[in-house]
Amino acid sequence: MDATDGKPGGTGPGTGVPERNWAGNVRYAAARRHRPTGLDELRSLVAGSDRIRAVGTGHSFNRLGDTAGDLVSLAGLPQTVEVDRERATVTVAAAMRYGDLATRLHAAGFALPTMASLPHISVAGAVATATHGSGDGIGNLATAVSALELVTADGDLLTVRRDADGDRFAGMVVALGALGVVTRLTLDVVPAFEVRQYVRLGLPRAALDEAFASAYSVSLFTDWRGGADDPRGAAGRIGQVWRKQLADAPPPPADWLGTTAAAGPVHPVPGMPAQNCTAQLGEPGPWHERLPHFRLGFTPSSGDELQSEYHLPRAAAAGALAALDPLADRIAAVLQICELRTVAADELWLSPQYGRDSLAVHFTWIGDGDAVAPVLAEVERALAPFVPRPHWGKVFTLDPAAVAAAYPRFADFAALARELDPAGKFRTDLLDRYLPR
Repeated sequence: MDATDGKPGGTGPGTGVPERNWAGNVRYAAARRHRPTGLDELRSLVAGSDRIRAVGTGHSFNRLGDTAGDLVSLAGLPQTVEVDRERATVTVAAAMRYGDLATRLHAAGFALPTMASLPHISVAGAVATATHGSGDGIGNLATAVSALELVTADGDLLTVRRDADGDRFAGMVVALGALGVVTRLTLDVVPAFEVRQYVRLGLPRAALDEAFASAYSVSLFTDWRGGADDPRGAAGRIGQVWRKQLADAPPPPADWLGTTAAAGPVHPVPGMPAQNCTAQLGEPGPWHERLPHFRLGFTPSSGDELQSEYHLPRAAAAGALAALDPLADRIAAVLQICELRTVAADELWLSPQYGRDSLAVHFTWIGDGDAVAPVLAEVERALAPFVPRPHWGKVFTLDPAAVAAAYPRFADFAALARELDPAGKFRTDLLDRYLPR
């Protein structure tokens, strides 16, 4: 979603490049904004810049994409989609939104194995930050990448492939924009499929594991209300369960895990209109119109918000939620909704799922950073024993040493960044804090 779509900030005068991120909490500090229309123009721009960052749909909630130098949008480059039926891949322009790609891919008879909760985000931005969907057996969006093309610091064009570059490739996919400006990506695809979505209400937390394993993609929502002294735990009863199951699977029984069926379509954020969300009530539909929570033509989530997300070992789910229970009242006071999802392990160096099946604990906070900050600090302290890995594009304040220690290949990635960008052209203040020179 461009920053002009109902969000504050708009775009840089005459450039079509956002001045603020999607949430409006970050005003980009760029001295210059660019929107090249060709690859050669982009390469010259990168080669001639001292500091440069690519900006996509602006859906990061921190300053990962901020720079005081040159900010460049790739939306002016040809937005190509090339399907290779024999190899079962699609090569796509970096700035393409997932929702737009999915529509064209479905028309060709193919699908992506997973989608994020909103289809408004750019392919390159989502991959660079290891953004994800949900599913016990489903990896994050970056795990579908089999090749990528990027402009390096000297303006050269570099292509890396999973089948040719091995371990080095695993370090270059989730790269936080620190290695260069990604221009195209090749993704693995599968045959198109249909999904039915059912929303169930009131899941006991004791049934969390069974619920996650019950369908192709499952998301749980809780508001952490009920009080820290609730014997079930403050999230002891999950408010909503969004079950996205393959269309030929049987529907959940009426008494499924002690829940009740939603009487009509719902939105995960209280008070928001259900029409913004993908179809529910078991109506079958194409994968790309069911796997996301939100519809492409509508505002995703609540819009006025901040987001944080922590990825924990899947086996630690019960303990991690119990550790947050004493903070329930504090969390609830600044929370819009909390989502729990599972994501399969992978081998991408900076992926939060590197080497471990994971539980993602996602917080959609109110849009007041001053009110959220002290609660966020308490949440991070409570989760520290579980070695949390943050979503790179969301709000977090974890100690840099703790973040580095949570990623076994962190030092290898830092060395790769120094090799490909020795002068720090693609650096940002946030990267300088978390990624050693």
